[in-house]
Amino acid sequence: MSVPTTLTSPVRSLAGVTLPAPGAWAIDPGHADVAFVGRHMVFTKVRGRFVDVSGTVTIAEDPRDSALEVVIGMASVESGLNARDEHLRSAELFDVENYPTATFRSRSVDWHGTSGTVDGDLTIHGVTRRVPLAVTYEGYAKDPWGGERAVFSASTSVNREDFGLTWNMALEAGGLLVSKEISIEISVETVLQR
Repeated sequence: MSVPTTLTSPVRSLAGVTLPAPGAWAIDPGHADVAFVGRHMVFTKVRGRFVDVSGTVTIAEDPRDSALEVVIGMASVESGLNARDEHLRSAELFDVENYPTATFRSRSVDWHGTSGTVDGDLTIHGVTRRVPLAVTYEGYAKDPWGGERAVFSASTSVNREDFGLTWNMALEAGGLLVSKEISIEISVETVLQR
């Protein structure tokens, strides 16, 4: 992967679309949202998010040669209810004492225009599984302090039991207290590193 040493513009036109220029774009933890949605008692959607998110998007000359690496502090989970957050952090679920971080490391990128699929290794609770992220480049902005920002969104869905997160309770009327299928929604601002 080649990254230029001098950069004249933080964006470029490639195949008729505007994309970030090659280089390392660091995730801004203050403007990173990694959220998840699961079902409670079959019907109700419960949302949560992680606020400790860091990493780097390395954009290559050919977008298909780009790379993504993200680290999530699992203890930073917030779901709007302290008792639920403590349960999520406990040994029954995330077990943050033994598994303080989750990671995502890209393995391949299939990119067309302003969107694509980033396949990578997602590690949660000490278990690694290959997961595809549907990624979209949302745009570019220069911040008031001179930083060059590229914004990305992504989504995927995982079965939490694939990562050893198997705690659950059967409901009297049938079904499970917490869904196995979890949707993940991501929005991040990245800052070009010079």
